[in-house]
Amino acid sequence: MCNHHVAVLAFPFATHAGLLLGLVQRVANSLPNVTFTFLSTSKSNSLIFTNTQNCNTNIKPFNVSDGVPEGYVLGGGGIEELIGLFFKSAGKNLRNAIAAAEDDSGKKITCVMADAFMWFSGEIAEELNVSWIPVWTSAAGSLSVHFYTDLIRENVGIEGIDGREDEILKFIPGFSELRLGDLPGGVVSGDLQSPFSVMLHKMGKTIGNGTAIPVNSFEELDPPIVQDLKSKFNHFLNVGPFNLTSPPLSANNIDKNGCIEWLDNQEPNSVVYIGFGTVATPPPNELKAMAEALEEIKIPFLWSIKENFMSHFPKGFLENTSEYGKIVPWAPQVQVLEHSSTGVFINHGGCNSVLESIASGVPIICRPFFGDHHLNSWMVEKVWRIGVKIEGGVFTKSNTMVALDLVLSKNREELKEQIGMYKDLALKAVGPSGSSTQNFKKLVEIITSSK
Repeated sequence: MCNHHVAVLAFPFATHAGLLLGLVQRVANSLPNVTFTFLSTSKSNSLIFTNTQNCNTNIKPFNVSDGVPEGYVLGGGGIEELIGLFFKSAGKNLRNAIAAAEDDSGKKITCVMADAFMWFSGEIAEELNVSWIPVWTSAAGSLSVHFYTDLIRENVGIEGIDGREDEILKFIPGFSELRLGDLPGGVVSGDLQSPFSVMLHKMGKTIGNGTAIPVNSFEELDPPIVQDLKSKFNHFLNVGPFNLTSPPLSANNIDKNGCIEWLDNQEPNSVVYIGFGTVATPPPNELKAMAEALEEIKIPFLWSIKENFMSHFPKGFLENTSEYGKIVPWAPQVQVLEHSSTGVFINHGGCNSVLESIASGVPIICRPFFGDHHLNSWMVEKVWRIGVKIEGGVFTKSNTMVALDLVLSKNREELKEQIGMYKDLALKAVGPSGSSTQNFKKLVEIITSSK
Protein backbone atom coordinates (compact mmCIF):
# COMPACT_ATOMS: atom_id res chain seq x y z
CA MET A 1 0.00 0.00 0.00
CA CYS A 2 1.28 3.48 -0.89
CA ASN A 3 1.38 5.87 2.06
CA HIS A 4 2.09 9.03 0.09
CA HIS A 5 -0.48 11.74 0.83
CA VAL A 6 -0.22 15.17 -0.80
CA ALA A 7 -2.05 18.14 0.72
CA VAL A 8 -2.93 20.59 -2.09
CA LEU A 9 -3.64 24.16 -0.92
CA ALA A 10 -5.55 26.21 -3.48
CA PHE A 11 -5.93 29.99 -3.81
CA PRO A 12 -9.73 30.08 -4.23
CA PHE A 13 -10.03 33.19 -6.43
CA ALA A 14 -10.14 33.90 -10.18
CA THR A 15 -8.80 31.01 -12.29
CA HIS A 16 -6.11 29.89 -9.83
CA ALA A 17 -7.81 26.84 -8.29
CA GLY A 18 -8.84 25.41 -11.67
CA LEU A 19 -5.30 25.73 -13.02
CA LEU A 20 -3.85 24.05 -9.93
CA LEU A 21 -6.40 21.23 -10.12
CA GLY A 22 -5.47 20.64 -13.78
CA LEU A 23 -1.83 20.10 -12.81
CA VAL A 24 -2.78 17.93 -9.82
CA GLN A 25 -5.00 15.75 -12.03
CA ARG A 26 -2.06 15.24 -14.36
CA VAL A 27 0.21 14.28 -11.45
CA ALA A 28 -2.50 12.01 -9.99
CA ASN A 29 -2.80 10.20 -13.34
CA SER A 30 0.91 9.40 -13.09
CA LEU A 31 0.62 8.40 -9.42
CA PRO A 32 -2.66 6.47 -9.08
CA ASN A 33 -1.68 5.05 -5.67
CA VAL A 34 -0.96 8.44 -4.10
CA THR A 35 -3.74 10.25 -2.19
CA PHE A 36 -4.29 13.96 -2.98
CA THR A 37 -6.44 16.10 -0.67
CA PHE A 38 -7.47 19.30 -2.47
CA LEU A 39 -8.16 22.03 0.11
CA SER A 40 -10.18 25.05 -1.01
CA THR A 41 -13.39 26.89 -0.13
CA SER A 42 -16.70 25.13 -0.74
CA LYS A 43 -17.60 27.75 -3.38
CA SER A 44 -14.36 27.17 -5.31
CA ASN A 45 -14.50 23.38 -4.99
CA SER A 46 -18.12 23.25 -6.18
CA LEU A 47 -17.14 25.21 -9.30
CA ILE A 48 -14.07 23.19 -10.30
CA PHE A 49 -15.15 19.69 -9.27
CA THR A 50 -18.28 19.81 -11.46
CA ASN A 51 -17.16 17.17 -13.96
CA THR A 52 -16.58 14.45 -11.39
CA GLN A 53 -16.87 11.55 -13.84
CA ASN A 54 -13.55 12.70 -15.36
CA CYS A 55 -11.89 13.44 -12.03
CA ASN A 56 -9.27 11.13 -10.57
CA THR A 57 -10.56 8.94 -7.74
CA ASN A 58 -7.36 9.60 -5.79
CA ILE A 59 -8.13 13.35 -5.54
CA LYS A 60 -10.45 14.26 -2.67
CA PRO A 61 -11.90 17.80 -2.44
CA PHE A 62 -11.89 19.12 1.13
CA ASN A 63 -13.72 22.33 2.03
CA VAL A 64 -12.16 25.05 4.21
CA SER A 65 -13.73 28.27 5.45
CA ASP A 66 -13.67 31.35 3.21
CA GLY A 67 -12.98 33.46 6.32
CA VAL A 68 -16.12 35.58 5.95
CA PRO A 69 -17.72 35.77 9.44
CA GLU A 70 -21.40 34.84 9.72
CA GLY A 71 -23.61 37.88 9.17
CA TYR A 72 -20.65 39.93 7.87
CA VAL A 73 -21.62 42.68 5.43
CA LEU A 74 -19.01 43.27 2.72
CA GLY A 75 -17.76 46.84 2.66
CA GLY A 76 -17.45 47.26 -1.11
CA GLY A 77 -13.78 46.27 -1.32
CA GLY A 78 -14.53 43.65 -3.96
CA ILE A 79 -12.23 40.68 -4.44
CA GLU A 80 -9.40 42.29 -2.40
CA GLU A 81 -11.69 42.44 0.65
CA LEU A 82 -12.59 38.75 0.22
CA ILE A 83 -8.91 37.83 -0.17
CA GLY A 84 -8.06 39.78 2.99
CA LEU A 85 -10.74 37.95 5.00
CA PHE A 86 -9.65 34.59 3.61
CA PHE A 87 -5.98 35.12 4.52
CA LYS A 88 -6.84 36.35 8.03
CA SER A 89 -7.91 32.88 9.12
CA ALA A 90 -6.46 30.66 6.35
CA GLY A 91 -3.39 29.52 8.29
CA LYS A 92 -5.42 28.17 11.22
CA ASN A 93 -8.25 26.81 9.02
CA LEU A 94 -5.88 24.93 6.70
CA ARG A 95 -3.85 23.45 9.56
CA ASN A 96 -7.09 22.14 11.11
CA ALA A 97 -8.27 20.83 7.72
CA ILE A 98 -4.98 19.01 7.12
CA ALA A 99 -5.26 17.30 10.50
CA ALA A 100 -8.84 16.26 9.66
CA ALA A 101 -7.77 14.99 6.22
CA GLU A 102 -5.03 12.89 7.84
CA ASP A 103 -7.60 11.40 10.24
CA ASP A 104 -10.11 10.73 7.44
CA SER A 105 -7.59 8.99 5.19
CA GLY A 106 -5.48 7.34 7.85
CA LYS A 107 -2.43 8.69 6.01
CA LYS A 108 -0.01 11.35 7.22
CA ILE A 109 0.77 14.19 4.82
CA THR A 110 4.05 13.51 2.99
CA CYS A 111 4.12 16.62 0.76
CA VAL A 112 2.47 20.06 0.64
CA MET A 113 1.70 21.32 -2.86
CA ALA A 114 0.20 24.80 -2.99
CA ASP A 115 -0.59 27.79 -5.14
CA ALA A 116 2.47 30.01 -4.65
CA PHE A 117 0.14 32.82 -3.47
CA MET A 118 -0.37 30.70 -0.33
CA TRP A 119 3.08 31.71 0.89
CA PHE A 120 2.49 30.43 4.46
CA SER A 121 2.06 26.90 3.08
CA GLY A 122 5.86 26.73 3.31
CA GLU A 123 5.59 27.17 7.07
CA ILE A 124 2.95 24.43 7.22
CA ALA A 125 5.24 22.06 5.27
CA GLU A 126 8.10 22.91 7.62
CA GLU A 127 5.96 22.15 10.68
CA LEU A 128 5.00 18.80 9.12
CA ASN A 129 8.66 18.21 8.14
CA VAL A 130 7.69 17.46 4.51
CA SER A 131 8.51 18.78 1.04
CA TRP A 132 6.94 22.06 -0.09
CA ILE A 133 6.00 22.53 -3.76
CA PRO A 134 4.69 26.05 -4.49
CA VAL A 135 3.06 26.18 -7.95
CA TRP A 136 3.26 29.37 -10.03
CA THR A 137 0.17 29.47 -12.28
CA SER A 138 1.54 32.27 -14.48
CA ALA A 139 4.70 32.62 -16.60
CA ALA A 140 8.27 33.09 -15.38
CA GLY A 141 8.45 36.88 -15.87
CA SER A 142 5.91 37.84 -13.23
CA LEU A 143 7.42 35.43 -10.70
CA SER A 144 10.83 36.99 -11.31
CA VAL A 145 9.49 40.50 -10.66
CA HIS A 146 7.91 39.43 -7.34
CA PHE A 147 11.09 37.60 -6.35
CA TYR A 148 13.09 40.78 -7.00
CA THR A 149 10.58 43.17 -5.36
CA ASP A 150 13.06 44.38 -2.71
CA LEU A 151 15.74 44.98 -5.36
CA ILE A 152 13.24 46.95 -7.47
CA ARG A 153 12.05 49.00 -4.48
CA GLU A 154 15.65 49.85 -3.53
CA ASN A 155 16.38 51.09 -7.06
CA VAL A 156 13.07 52.78 -7.85
CA GLY A 157 11.81 53.89 -4.44
CA ILE A 158 8.28 53.49 -3.11
CA GLU A 159 7.22 57.11 -3.00
CA GLY A 160 4.88 56.57 -5.93
CA ILE A 161 5.67 56.41 -9.63
CA ASP A 162 3.17 58.97 -10.95
CA GLY A 163 4.70 60.66 -13.98
CA ARG A 164 7.54 58.10 -14.11
CA GLU A 165 5.64 55.26 -15.80
CA ASP A 166 7.71 55.43 -19.01
CA GLU A 167 11.06 55.04 -17.22
CA ILE A 168 12.95 51.99 -18.51
CA LEU A 169 14.47 49.64 -15.93
CA LYS A 170 17.60 47.71 -16.93
CA PHE A 171 18.72 46.16 -13.65
CA ILE A 172 16.24 43.30 -13.16
CA PRO A 173 18.04 39.97 -13.79
CA GLY A 174 16.69 38.14 -16.83
CA PHE A 175 15.09 41.25 -18.37
CA SER A 176 17.07 43.31 -20.87
CA GLU A 177 14.68 46.15 -20.04
CA LEU A 178 11.21 46.72 -18.61
CA ARG A 179 8.95 49.78 -18.49
CA LEU A 180 8.36 50.92 -14.90
CA GLY A 181 4.62 51.36 -15.48
CA ASP A 182 4.32 47.74 -16.60
CA LEU A 183 5.39 46.26 -13.26
CA PRO A 184 2.52 44.42 -11.55
CA GLY A 185 0.61 46.43 -8.95
CA GLY A 186 1.91 45.97 -5.42
CA VAL A 187 5.58 45.99 -6.40
CA VAL A 188 6.11 49.78 -6.35
CA SER A 189 2.62 51.10 -7.18
CA GLY A 190 -0.81 50.87 -5.58
CA ASP A 191 -1.43 50.25 -1.88
CA LEU A 192 1.69 48.38 -0.79
CA GLN A 193 0.06 47.61 2.58
CA SER A 194 -3.06 45.95 1.17
CA PRO A 195 -3.49 42.24 2.05
CA PHE A 196 -2.89 41.34 -1.60
CA SER A 197 0.31 43.39 -1.93
CA VAL A 198 1.65 42.05 1.38
CA MET A 199 0.85 38.50 0.25
CA LEU A 200 2.75 38.98 -3.04
CA HIS A 201 5.76 40.44 -1.22
CA LYS A 202 5.89 37.58 1.29
CA MET A 203 5.45 35.07 -1.53
CA GLY A 204 8.41 36.58 -3.41
CA LYS A 205 10.60 36.41 -0.30
CA THR A 206 9.73 32.82 0.65
CA ILE A 207 9.21 30.94 -2.62
CA GLY A 208 12.92 30.23 -2.93
CA ASN A 209 12.54 27.75 -0.03
CA GLY A 210 10.42 25.45 -2.19
CA THR A 211 11.62 21.90 -2.85
CA ALA A 212 10.48 22.40 -6.46
CA ILE A 213 8.62 25.21 -8.25
CA PRO A 214 6.38 24.11 -11.12
CA VAL A 215 5.45 26.92 -13.55
CA ASN A 216 2.64 27.35 -16.08
CA SER A 217 4.89 28.00 -19.08
CA PHE A 218 7.65 26.48 -21.19
CA GLU A 219 11.39 27.17 -20.94
CA GLU A 220 11.80 28.34 -24.53
CA LEU A 221 9.43 31.30 -24.03
CA ASP A 222 11.68 33.18 -21.57
CA PRO A 223 15.21 31.70 -21.71
CA PRO A 224 17.10 34.53 -19.89
CA ILE A 225 14.52 34.73 -17.08
CA VAL A 226 14.34 30.95 -16.74
CA GLN A 227 18.14 30.63 -16.60
CA ASP A 228 18.31 33.25 -13.85
CA LEU A 229 15.57 31.67 -11.74
CA LYS A 230 17.09 28.21 -12.20
CA SER A 231 20.23 29.59 -10.60
CA LYS A 232 18.23 30.95 -7.64
CA PHE A 233 15.70 28.17 -6.94
CA ASN A 234 15.71 24.41 -6.32
CA HIS A 235 14.17 22.64 -9.31
CA PHE A 236 12.56 25.54 -11.19
CA LEU A 237 10.33 23.46 -13.48
CA ASN A 238 8.41 24.86 -16.44
CA VAL A 239 5.77 22.13 -16.88
CA GLY A 240 3.31 23.95 -19.16
CA PRO A 241 1.69 25.65 -20.79
CA PHE A 242 -1.19 24.16 -18.80
CA ASN A 243 -3.67 24.81 -21.64
CA LEU A 244 -1.71 22.18 -23.62
CA THR A 245 -0.62 19.82 -20.84
CA SER A 246 -3.69 19.84 -18.58
CA PRO A 247 -6.64 21.54 -20.30
CA PRO A 248 -9.63 22.05 -17.99
CA LEU A 249 -12.11 19.19 -17.78
CA SER A 250 -15.47 20.71 -18.63
CA ALA A 251 -18.50 20.36 -20.78
CA ASN A 252 -18.01 23.96 -21.85
CA ASN A 253 -16.55 23.00 -25.22
CA ILE A 254 -20.05 22.67 -26.65
CA ASP A 255 -20.51 25.42 -29.22
CA LYS A 256 -24.07 26.29 -28.22
CA ASN A 257 -23.93 29.70 -29.94
CA GLY A 258 -22.83 28.49 -33.37
CA CYS A 259 -19.46 30.27 -33.36
CA ILE A 260 -17.57 27.63 -35.35
CA GLU A 261 -20.25 27.35 -38.02
CA TRP A 262 -20.14 31.15 -38.40
CA LEU A 263 -16.32 31.11 -38.60
CA ASP A 264 -16.52 28.45 -41.32
CA ASN A 265 -18.07 31.08 -43.60
CA GLN A 266 -15.32 33.71 -43.08
CA GLU A 267 -12.07 34.29 -44.95
CA PRO A 268 -8.80 32.89 -43.49
CA ASN A 269 -7.11 35.13 -40.88
CA SER A 270 -9.82 37.78 -41.25
CA VAL A 271 -11.83 37.63 -38.02
CA VAL A 272 -11.26 39.75 -34.91
CA TYR A 273 -12.03 37.62 -31.84
CA ILE A 274 -12.74 39.64 -28.69
CA GLY A 275 -12.84 37.90 -25.31
CA PHE A 276 -12.01 39.30 -21.88
CA GLY A 277 -13.15 36.38 -19.73
CA THR A 278 -15.17 36.84 -16.57
CA VAL A 279 -12.88 38.89 -14.35
CA ALA A 280 -12.10 42.00 -16.43
CA THR A 281 -14.35 43.88 -18.85
CA PRO A 282 -13.49 47.28 -20.37
CA PRO A 283 -15.56 50.22 -19.02
CA PRO A 284 -18.61 51.47 -20.98
CA ASN A 285 -16.77 54.23 -22.88
CA GLU A 286 -14.19 51.73 -24.16
CA LEU A 287 -16.81 49.17 -25.19
CA LYS A 288 -18.52 51.94 -27.17
CA ALA A 289 -15.20 53.00 -28.77
CA MET A 290 -14.38 49.43 -29.83
CA ALA A 291 -17.85 49.00 -31.32
CA GLU A 292 -17.55 52.27 -33.25
CA ALA A 293 -14.19 51.16 -34.69
CA LEU A 294 -15.55 47.78 -35.78
CA GLU A 295 -18.59 49.39 -37.39
CA GLU A 296 -16.51 51.96 -39.25
CA ILE A 297 -14.02 49.54 -40.80
CA LYS A 298 -16.66 46.84 -41.39
CA ILE A 299 -14.34 44.03 -40.34
CA PRO A 300 -15.62 40.54 -39.45
CA PHE A 301 -15.68 40.07 -35.68
CA LEU A 302 -16.75 37.53 -33.07
CA TRP A 303 -17.31 39.16 -29.67
CA SER A 304 -17.85 37.10 -26.52
CA ILE A 305 -19.50 39.44 -24.01
CA LYS A 306 -22.14 39.08 -21.30
CA GLU A 307 -25.54 40.42 -22.33
CA ASN A 308 -25.68 42.99 -19.51
CA PHE A 309 -22.73 44.84 -21.10
CA MET A 310 -24.37 45.12 -24.52
CA SER A 311 -26.36 48.17 -23.39
CA HIS A 312 -23.11 50.17 -23.71
CA PHE A 313 -22.91 49.59 -27.47
CA PRO A 314 -23.77 52.57 -29.71
CA LYS A 315 -27.37 52.80 -30.88
CA GLY A 316 -27.94 50.64 -33.94
CA PHE A 317 -24.60 48.79 -33.59
CA LEU A 318 -26.11 45.29 -33.44
CA GLU A 319 -28.31 45.86 -36.49
CA ASN A 320 -25.67 47.70 -38.51
CA THR A 321 -23.03 44.99 -38.04
CA SER A 322 -25.25 41.90 -38.22
CA GLU A 323 -23.95 40.95 -41.68
CA TYR A 324 -20.29 40.71 -40.66
CA GLY A 325 -20.31 40.51 -36.84
CA LYS A 326 -21.41 37.90 -34.32
CA ILE A 327 -21.95 38.69 -30.64
CA VAL A 328 -22.37 35.84 -28.15
CA PRO A 329 -22.53 35.57 -24.34
CA TRP A 330 -19.96 32.75 -24.43
CA ALA A 331 -17.61 31.22 -27.02
CA PRO A 332 -15.54 28.00 -26.99
CA GLN A 333 -12.32 30.01 -26.90
CA VAL A 334 -9.77 27.32 -27.75
CA GLN A 335 -11.80 26.13 -30.75
CA VAL A 336 -12.28 29.72 -31.91
CA LEU A 337 -8.54 30.46 -31.67
CA GLU A 338 -7.66 27.28 -33.54
CA HIS A 339 -10.01 28.15 -36.41
CA SER A 340 -8.25 29.25 -39.61
CA SER A 341 -10.53 32.30 -39.97
CA THR A 342 -9.40 33.88 -36.69
CA GLY A 343 -6.80 36.58 -37.39
CA VAL A 344 -6.36 38.38 -34.06
CA PHE A 345 -7.35 37.91 -30.41
CA ILE A 346 -8.21 41.03 -28.37
CA ASN A 347 -7.81 40.24 -24.66
CA HIS A 348 -6.62 41.55 -21.26
CA GLY A 349 -3.09 40.14 -21.50
CA GLY A 350 -3.71 37.49 -18.84
CA CYS A 351 -1.23 34.62 -18.91
CA ASN A 352 -3.79 31.99 -19.95
CA SER A 353 -5.11 34.08 -22.83
CA VAL A 354 -1.58 34.77 -24.08
CA LEU A 355 -0.59 31.09 -23.85
CA GLU A 356 -3.77 30.04 -25.66
CA SER A 357 -2.95 32.54 -28.41
CA ILE A 358 0.57 31.15 -28.72
CA ALA A 359 -0.70 27.56 -28.85
CA SER A 360 -3.04 28.55 -31.70
CA GLY A 361 -0.63 30.89 -33.53
CA VAL A 362 -3.00 33.89 -33.34
CA PRO A 363 -1.49 37.41 -32.83
CA ILE A 364 -2.75 39.50 -29.92
CA ILE A 365 -4.00 42.99 -29.10
CA CYS A 366 -3.72 43.52 -25.31
CA ARG A 367 -5.67 45.89 -23.10
CA PRO A 368 -4.21 45.20 -19.61
CA PHE A 369 -6.12 45.73 -16.36
CA PHE A 370 -4.30 44.39 -13.28
CA GLY A 371 -1.98 41.70 -11.89
CA ASP A 372 0.47 40.44 -14.52
CA HIS A 373 -1.54 41.86 -17.46
CA HIS A 374 0.74 44.89 -17.96
CA LEU A 375 3.92 42.85 -17.76
CA ASN A 376 2.54 40.24 -20.17
CA SER A 377 1.50 43.01 -22.58
CA TRP A 378 5.06 44.37 -22.51
CA MET A 379 6.41 40.91 -23.29
CA VAL A 380 3.85 40.38 -26.09
CA GLU A 381 4.80 43.61 -27.83
CA LYS A 382 8.46 44.25 -26.98
CA VAL A 383 10.06 40.87 -26.24
CA TRP A 384 8.13 38.09 -28.00
CA ARG A 385 6.82 40.47 -30.72
CA ILE A 386 3.61 38.49 -31.20
CA GLY A 387 1.16 41.37 -30.94
CA VAL A 388 0.62 44.92 -29.70
CA LYS A 389 -0.60 46.66 -26.58
CA ILE A 390 -3.40 49.14 -27.27
CA GLU A 391 -1.86 52.62 -27.35
CA GLY A 392 -2.20 54.39 -24.00
CA GLY A 393 -3.57 51.23 -22.40
CA VAL A 394 -7.23 52.10 -23.14
CA PHE A 395 -9.49 51.68 -26.17
CA THR A 396 -10.45 54.70 -28.21
CA LYS A 397 -12.07 54.49 -31.62
CA SER A 398 -8.91 55.67 -33.39
CA ASN A 399 -6.34 53.56 -31.50
CA THR A 400 -8.52 50.46 -31.92
CA MET A 401 -8.48 51.03 -35.68
CA VAL A 402 -4.71 51.62 -35.63
CA ALA A 403 -4.06 48.40 -33.65
CA LEU A 404 -6.27 46.33 -35.96
CA ASP A 405 -4.50 47.76 -39.01
CA LEU A 406 -1.08 46.93 -37.51
CA VAL A 407 -1.97 43.33 -36.67
CA LEU A 408 -4.15 42.43 -39.66
CA SER A 409 -2.35 44.41 -42.38
CA LYS A 410 0.94 46.26 -41.83
CA ASN A 411 2.75 43.80 -39.52
CA ARG A 412 0.62 40.74 -40.23
CA GLU A 413 3.26 38.49 -41.82
CA GLU A 414 5.93 39.34 -39.25
CA LEU A 415 3.57 38.76 -36.30
CA LYS A 416 2.22 35.50 -37.75
CA GLU A 417 5.73 34.23 -38.34
CA GLN A 418 6.87 35.18 -34.83
CA ILE A 419 3.91 33.65 -33.01
CA GLY A 420 4.15 30.60 -35.29
CA MET A 421 7.72 30.11 -34.08
CA TYR A 422 6.61 30.20 -30.42
CA LYS A 423 3.71 27.85 -31.22
CA ASP A 424 6.22 25.32 -32.61
CA LEU A 425 8.43 25.72 -29.52
CA ALA A 426 5.43 25.21 -27.18
CA LEU A 427 4.29 22.07 -29.00
CA LYS A 428 7.84 20.72 -28.96
CA ALA A 429 8.17 21.48 -25.21
CA VAL A 430 5.09 19.39 -24.38
CA GLY A 431 6.08 16.59 -26.79
CA PRO A 432 7.48 13.22 -25.67
CA SER A 433 11.07 14.42 -25.21
CA GLY A 434 10.33 18.14 -24.72
CA SER A 435 11.55 20.30 -21.84
CA SER A 436 8.12 20.56 -20.15
CA THR A 437 7.62 16.79 -20.34
CA GLN A 438 11.04 16.12 -18.80
CA ASN A 439 10.40 18.72 -16.10
CA PHE A 440 7.04 17.08 -15.31
CA LYS A 441 8.76 13.70 -14.88
CA LYS A 442 11.15 15.37 -12.42
CA LEU A 443 8.20 16.84 -10.50
CA VAL A 444 6.55 13.41 -10.19
CA GLU A 445 9.86 11.96 -9.00
CA ILE A 446 10.20 14.68 -6.33
CA ILE A 447 6.65 14.07 -5.05
CA THR A 448 7.21 10.31 -4.73
CA SER A 449 10.57 10.76 -3.02
CA SER A 450 8.95 12.98 -0.39
CA LYS A 451 9.03 11.82 3.19
